[in-house]
Amino acid sequence: MSENKRLKTNNPTPDSGESPLLNESILLLIFKSIKWDIHVLCLTASLNQKLRAIAERLLWRKLCTNRAPRMVNALSNGAPNSRINGGWNALGKLLFFCCGCESTRHFQLSQRLSGHFVKSSRFSKTSGRSFLPKKCRGDLLYVSDPCEHPLGDRDDDVGIFRGVFREFMKSKTRACLIRRQVEFAESVRCPYCGARVWSMTTAQLIPKSAARRLGTYDGGLEYFVCLYGHLHGTCWLVPLSSDEDRCDDEEGGNSGDDCDEGLADDDDNRTV
Repeated sequence: MSENKRLKTNNPTPDSGESPLLNESILLLIFKSIKWDIHVLCLTASLNQKLRAIAERLLWRKLCTNRAPRMVNALSNGAPNSRINGGWNALGKLLFFCCGCESTRHFQLSQRLSGHFVKSSRFSKTSGRSFLPKKCRGDLLYVSDPCEHPLGDRDDDVGIFRGVFREFMKSKTRACLIRRQVEFAESVRCPYCGARVWSMTTAQLIPKSAARRLGTYDGGLEYFVCLYGHLHGTCWLVPLSSDEDRCDDEEGGNSGDDCDEGLADDDDNRTV
């Protein structure tokens, strides 16, 4: 059924007594006028069951395609009206919400860090390649820049990052996890869709390039991937030395053993 036909079937009649806010055409105009504010969408979806259903079927998808068009186009193979693994609401949350973190088996913290909405995020498939082992480089993964969280008891900041695979069910990464018979992490769930997750540390599938990309030391990070391909993780953001600063300044798109590859403009997608 086309979108125009679907919108017509939801138009309230004058005698129905139904709120105009249940009219999908009106809702789309309202959210377009406020530039698809995620706070307003979350509030709208929490008002009643009908609005929640409209948000899950239509509004979350529209938010994602309007706020991160290039990334969504890549994840959906150019068909933004199609379904997406884990649901559009989970992707919308992932785009705009830092999930926070707490201590895990391989990453110990002195305190729990709460999640929060972010004003803007940059997701990059170039960064995503740094998180893929060589045998899985054919996968497409978007990863955000780490959100910095200072801890009062040490000099290093905690970096919290997130990401998403395209078609994770068909990915080489999932096939590798299944082939290695990696068990799901205990007491950890995906903060975006609630699904069970694999620890990539336990699976020994974290390449050294991930630590270089994040600016941390080898072993100073952990991340998880859920059944639907949502990624979330933490790392220590160590202070840069003068040599590392110079390495960063000299990055211009060339990759090497000492400096990770630069980010190409068409690889990045910023959500604001």
